[in-house]
Amino acid sequence: MVNPTEPSETGYSEPDFWRKLNQFAILAGRNVVEKALTLYYAAQRPETPLWAKMVIYSSLAYFVLPTDALPDFMPFVGYTDDLGTIASALVTVAMSITPEVKATARQQVQAWFGDETVSSEHPQSGDTMREIPIE
Repeated sequence: MVNPTEPSETGYSEPDFWRKLNQFAILAGRNVVEKALTLYYAAQRPETPLWAKMVIYSSLAYFVLPTDALPDFMPFVGYTDDLGTIASALVTVAMSITPEVKATARQQVQAWFGDETVSSEHPQSGDTMREIPIE
């Protein structure tokens, strides 16, 4: 059985997931954060099959781990590999992603980023970095 609150063979843990979102939400961008939250909320549903949870937690582990194909601190491309992994997982477990899961993720992203339709994925010169408080 998958225990998301403790590190597993995949390296995923729930505290690491929330810590990564808290520290890097602005840099990762609205799109990556919303997709990661969609997977997270889909995995929380008891109806989601175990195989789908394994795919989700593996994808989120890649997102959480500091070492991956493209280091996250690289400007413009640092999160593209994370987004690719998350997008692949979304396609694979699409049957487990309900409209309610999507709405919950969207609401959380709107609460953190605001109602802006423009992504703040790439800060403009003169923009100050800000941290989104995630509780």
